[in-house]
Amino acid sequence: MRIGYACQAIAVPGSEMKSCTFKNADRERLLALIEHNLDALEILIDYNIKNGIKLFRISSDLIPFGSSIGEDIAWESIFAENFFEMGKKIKDSGMRVSMHPGQYTVLNSPKALVVSAAKKDLEYHVRVLDALGIDTEHKIVLHLGGAYGDKEVAKKRFISHCRSLEPDLTARLVLENDDRSFNICDVLEAAEKLKLPVIYDNLHNAVNSSDDVTSDAQWIKECKSTWREKDGPQKTHYSQQNTGKKSGAHSETIKTEEFLDYYRNISAKDMDIMLEVKDKNMSALKCINCVSKRGIKELEKEWGRYKYLVMEHSQAGYQSVRNMLKDKNSYPAVAMYLTIEKSIDKKAEKGDAVNAAQHVWGYFKTKASENEKNRFEKALKKFVSGNSEIKSVKNNLLNLSKKYGEDYLLQGYYLYK
Repeated sequence: MRIGYACQAIAVPGSEMKSCTFKNADRERLLALIEHNLDALEILIDYNIKNGIKLFRISSDLIPFGSSIGEDIAWESIFAENFFEMGKKIKDSGMRVSMHPGQYTVLNSPKALVVSAAKKDLEYHVRVLDALGIDTEHKIVLHLGGAYGDKEVAKKRFISHCRSLEPDLTARLVLENDDRSFNICDVLEAAEKLKLPVIYDNLHNAVNSSDDVTSDAQWIKECKSTWREKDGPQKTHYSQQNTGKKSGAHSETIKTEEFLDYYRNISAKDMDIMLEVKDKNMSALKCINCVSKRGIKELEKEWGRYKYLVMEHSQAGYQSVRNMLKDKNSYPAVAMYLTIEKSIDKKAEKGDAVNAAQHVWGYFKTKASENEKNRFEKALKKFVSGNSEIKSVKNNLLNLSKKYGEDYLLQGYYLYK
């Protein structure tokens, strides 16, 4: 089983995608952005390989305006070496990648121009995956679209438009249930007619269910029959409800116990799980570490990323995890993450926040200039007096970390949360 995340990562310097406005998108500007984004993608691929993450969704923003004004740029050949090297890394590491066009790629629209644009966007996504030289196990995920007042007619329109797509596109296409219009039964019906695999999304099903009795495990089993050998292992999407937001909104993090309950119930060890969650790679590593006994060194590496964030919220939690990791023959992954979650869920007391910030400042106190020291102390004083948030102190420390190349801090979670 592979567990992964989508598009962006936290605390992976240099991995941010860039774009520009339409009016500034001339050829020279687009080529510069494409080069930057390909470098950023390679950083993410290298990060994933280093950390044993073998499932990843590539951002559709990789090639800015890739299905419109960037369509005529021969970026596959211009950056052929970049694509070849990344494709080789993906294949050699056993990583599986995918792409997921956005909400405006609507293949079942009644408007011909919208359908034409959707087809162009899907073709762009195929170009990216083909440029990487990877096979059809690496998929493009698509929703059926809108209901437009008559779901059955809209479903038939999707099927008709999908049948007009080129075979190299449909070979990569996989359909997913959504949280508004088309539930898992609708998608299975369309997929059967099109001979396409189906991704089951548990949260979408919770919001837009076809019934109240069929379990996640049962739906996953039914979707499994749509996956053929050439499609690779079955893939699902997993997310948890953000309790503070509207129904269907993704949670900030994947809660360990809830995920482990799901994992035990589905009993599908040969299935890939894409996490859809705000904290991206953080949750992916958490889930991987909790279901795989990877060794105490992996937990120590993770604790190095979390420790100042936990210190900020809970001294008791900080000490508890430190004590857990003293036994080098143990593997307390679940206990560690439960303690981290409980700690971070607590509102940080001002004294603990100051203590954590001062610990991080310790990396700079012998190298920072007098002006930098004064700026840090001023930012901290404003926070203590209630005239600013701790974020301003962290931004100060983040800038110092970048200036002085403090990779340990830049690759930790404290500065970004």
